[in-house]
Amino acid sequence: MARSTAASTPFTIVMGGDSYLNEQTVRDLRDRAQRHDPAAELIELEAGESDQYAFDEAVSPSLLSDSAIVLVRNLQNADDRLGDAMVNYCRGANAGEPSAGVVIAQHEGGVKAKRLIDQLVKAGAQQKKIPDLKRPEARINFVMQRFEREGRRVDPVAAQQLVSVLGDKTGELAAMCSQLCFDFEDDPIGLDKVNQYLTANPQVTGFAVADAAVEGRTAEAIMSMRAALQQGIDPIALIGALAMKLRTIAKASAVRSGKISRAETKTNPWVLNNAMRQLSGWTSPGLGTCIRMLAWADEQSKSSGGDPVYALERSIETISSKGRSL
Repeated sequence: MARSTAASTPFTIVMGGDSYLNEQTVRDLRDRAQRHDPAAELIELEAGESDQYAFDEAVSPSLLSDSAIVLVRNLQNADDRLGDAMVNYCRGANAGEPSAGVVIAQHEGGVKAKRLIDQLVKAGAQQKKIPDLKRPEARINFVMQRFEREGRRVDPVAAQQLVSVLGDKTGELAAMCSQLCFDFEDDPIGLDKVNQYLTANPQVTGFAVADAAVEGRTAEAIMSMRAALQQGIDPIALIGALAMKLRTIAKASAVRSGKISRAETKTNPWVLNNAMRQLSGWTSPGLGTCIRMLAWADEQSKSSGGDPVYALERSIETISSKGRSL
């Protein structure tokens, strides 16, 4: 008699959400099934290119193995006959009939094939709905969970730093969390280690330079800028980071004055809160002066006869003085 490869329901639908998390969930389910039955044959089907016969064959005992783990990609593209075959298999397995396969069906999300999803769930399939991680708080929670997955912890401010830099690049966030755990023994991982690890990333380096400049730490900002240039970071990347910081300062000023709401800024809450704390001493004329200085620095960095390093230093000095005359 053929046997199922897992003690749980033999049919699981991984539904939508963040694409990285969706794929990770599929991998985790596959690995769990393989640990339960190492001899199971792994079969992958593309729903849009497979018919009911391919599915029936995949979930049936073969010469290679009497059990299988079947991955059905892009379930939303399944035609009616393939859908009926999956529903019948799911219904039979749920009723206690012998089943030779565990099926993991991956759906990209949306309403396509909703009828099939409803039929499968009614027939006994388990549905795992994947979060989309669109909110900054959800991405920060994702980072915290990635460290927990490694058996480690991370300071909340360090998690916020990673999210503020990488935003919705979930795969890169996951890779950085793993690398930090591999490179450092600190538990929890702090902001200093995050910044140390990401020093070669121009966006992170620019973030540190901009923060120091806005807070009036001129020498520190210039030293960080020079170190970044020595590492090969393009001056235009640092100018862009400084400009982004000034735009955030301007948004924070507008929020404080009541001209716009926090939601209208479309800015990471932690980044906006940090800018709110840095508003002291800034004026509209000062911001205007700094923005014009950065526009000039941008021209210098793109001109064959310009001096981008000098322009960056002048910009940092101007920002550090909050646009007041030096």
